[in-house]
Amino acid sequence: MKHINIFAISDSSGETAMQVAKTAGAQFESADISYERYPFITTESMLSGILKIAKQKEAVIFHTLVNADLSKLIEDFAIANNLQNVDCVQKPMKAISNQLGFNPERVSGLVHDLNDDYFKRIEAMEFSVENDDGSNPQNLTKADVVILGISRTSKTPLSLYLANKQVKVSNVPIGPTIQLPKEVFDVDPKKIIGLTSVTKDIQKIRKARMASYGIDEDTPYSNSKNIDEELEYANNLYHKLGCLIIDVHDKSIEETATVIMESLDLDSYQ
Repeated sequence: MKHINIFAISDSSGETAMQVAKTAGAQFESADISYERYPFITTESMLSGILKIAKQKEAVIFHTLVNADLSKLIEDFAIANNLQNVDCVQKPMKAISNQLGFNPERVSGLVHDLNDDYFKRIEAMEFSVENDDGSNPQNLTKADVVILGISRTSKTPLSLYLANKQVKVSNVPIGPTIQLPKEVFDVDPKKIIGLTSVTKDIQKIRKARMASYGIDEDTPYSNSKNIDEELEYANNLYHKLGCLIIDVHDKSIEETATVIMESLDLDSYQ
């Protein structure tokens, strides 16, 4: 049985995109289809993190984004990465607009499925975005999970994936030259996850990142010796904290998230 992943991305509850996807998917009974909903996506940074996961999982993307720029970002990303995507709102809006003779309001969330799961997911998404990349360290003790890791260990995409499962996440960048928030030591070590990897993988990702910005790939940021020092610092910190350490170099976002949820008994989250 062939398996595919379908992502429903929305700036609201995602119910419409999910329903369209499931209606279409129901016609393929011989296929194994996994559905994942990503609601309340309103910024480019949030969307980019989800698209990175979609690329890893070769997902088909159904989206209902009233923001034309975000919708185009998905279209362009899908074309560049050979992914299938279905815009469930822009084309219908355009058809109605053409018939009426005036433009739509383009206000997100005018149609909601306001149930408990929706509000829990939105709350987790808001928390994780507000506490991304070391922001608001005073909130670390309020998180369900605190993720630590050096640059390019996929902290943000992982945070968003977990937030979609109603898990409140704070993620904090660490390194020898980065001041560690003192609040980290106030968090229950059982709630802290330390991400590590291998130097060659981090270097490859960082060089690609620099190239995408049109910057010389060979910088201190991508220097293997510096990355070695960062990883050593991270692993020493994790042992000092007594937290769970996950090597992400051979794991997908989904696999890492599963390890986290199982280790913290969060598998009941949806």
